[in-house]
Amino acid sequence: MEIHKILGEKVSVYRRENSSKWHCAASLKGKQYRSSTKQASLLAAKDVAEDWYMELRNKDRYGELATGKTFREAAKKFEDEYEVITAGRRSAKWVEGHKARLRLHLLPYLGNKALKEITSGVGQEYRAHRMTKPKDWPEEGTERYKPWKPPARNTIHNEVVTLSMVLKTAARHGWIEFIPNMTDPYRRDSKVEHRPWFTPKEYKLFYEATRENAKNPKNPRFKWYAEQLHDFVLIMANTGLRPDEIKRLEYRDVEIVDDLNTTETILEIEVRGKRGIGFCKSMPGAVRPFERMITRNEPKSTDLLFPSDFKKMMNGILHDQNLKFDRDGKARTAYSLRHSYICFRLLEGADIYQVAKNCRTSVEMIEKHYAAHLKDMIDTSLVNVRRVKRVEVGSGDGPEK
Repeated sequence: MEIHKILGEKVSVYRRENSSKWHCAASLKGKQYRSSTKQASLLAAKDVAEDWYMELRNKDRYGELATGKTFREAAKKFEDEYEVITAGRRSAKWVEGHKARLRLHLLPYLGNKALKEITSGVGQEYRAHRMTKPKDWPEEGTERYKPWKPPARNTIHNEVVTLSMVLKTAARHGWIEFIPNMTDPYRRDSKVEHRPWFTPKEYKLFYEATRENAKNPKNPRFKWYAEQLHDFVLIMANTGLRPDEIKRLEYRDVEIVDDLNTTETILEIEVRGKRGIGFCKSMPGAVRPFERMITRNEPKSTDLLFPSDFKKMMNGILHDQNLKFDRDGKARTAYSLRHSYICFRLLEGADIYQVAKNCRTSVEMIEKHYAAHLKDMIDTSLVNVRRVKRVEVGSGDGPEK
């Protein structure tokens, strides 16, 4: 690190290794303050550092200098608490996501800022900062150049969520008196869009293609994978399981039973997924694929139903059948089979509450993302209502009105 002292060694101007910008640091009343000069020239950086230090002194003189804990200290406390308290209830990947967002984006921008200085306006400035191309982005033609594109809206949303959780930690410890509102003031309610699914005709085309692929795979070495994929498609579309749920399923979690309510043979499944442990009762169409898998694999009770991933093979069949994208350009994935199961049940007139319960989701989610685009969910007897016209009878010999 290259360091230069100015103003009687009260201010340090330094540049980190592999960085083109100079930073400055100073101590005031026993507290360390740092800032970026945003300058690549040492001479210009010294001028900025002098102005920064004088402004720091003026704020201190008039009582405007924020004191107390910094965002960096609150972030450290949040990381320590969150990982311990949520152990076993949040995946390690989810916890690591918060740490990565803090390390890569939030701490470089807010780390040295006092918590009392972080307002709703600062949150909006952070959004603008993330949506703006960095000034030190490598120029086109240089060795490190690559096209810049702004982060996705959901990426920034997740970063602001992490920011809010750090501020809530600070509030719980009494480091700030209130939590600023970090919601996006310019955000519009997004329109409700249905999730990509297979219509009954498209689903038939898809499973017939997977069945033909299972009989005659392009490469005979992949016949077992092709047969597994075909059964995977049928079980997914007849149970409504999430892809992560079906990947965790072991043979001991599935039982073939005769259902008392319908007198049909179905699968009863103990599901372990994002909502913890739940239960699912399949359609009869899931029984035969499961029986085929038992015959084919001769499994132990603790073996996984689907230990392998067929993403590449499944995408190949979807592309071959022109089914990879729906009419809105949304890509179909394994999740689309769950969406199709829910839509098929609603089209058949199933009770929406029972469908939600069987899929371990809420009625609100189904109404918002599935039922909204199914025309058969609209009851014309309740919509096409006509008021009965009143007939008035005149008095005496007058005509009827």
